[in-house]
Amino acid sequence: MDKITKVSVPGVPEPAGNIYSNALMVGNQLILSGMIASDTSGDAYEQSVACLEQIKNLVIGCGGRIEDVAKLTVYLTSMDSRPGFGQARSEYFSGRMPCSTLVVISALARPGALVEVEAMAFIGAGT
Repeated sequence: MDKITKVSVPGVPEPAGNIYSNALMVGNQLILSGMIASDTSGDAYEQSVACLEQIKNLVIGCGGRIEDVAKLTVYLTSMDSRPGFGQARSEYFSGRMPCSTLVVISALARPGALVEVEAMAFIGAGT
């Protein structure tokens, strides 16, 4: 049976206080917590790029490619942020798109955050 391994990579800050893991690997499955932009002063597009860049860095850090991402769950604080997220997503994914769930909520854990994205990837499966 595969063991659960914590994943850390440069450029993706670890959660304060070790209260959860950013990423866990089980076999070739990479499970990612929700990513929020470190700088929440930007608009939805800029925050979405920051989230997707963190996801990309974690996937690459595990030996994968962005094409290995199979599922995204996106949390927005307003439907007005949807076009900005959609633009960013189209810059990271093309062809076979990941499965996706979009949820609009009243607030995120970090003040000023408009977007949070969690992901699941299967390393080596997207090629």
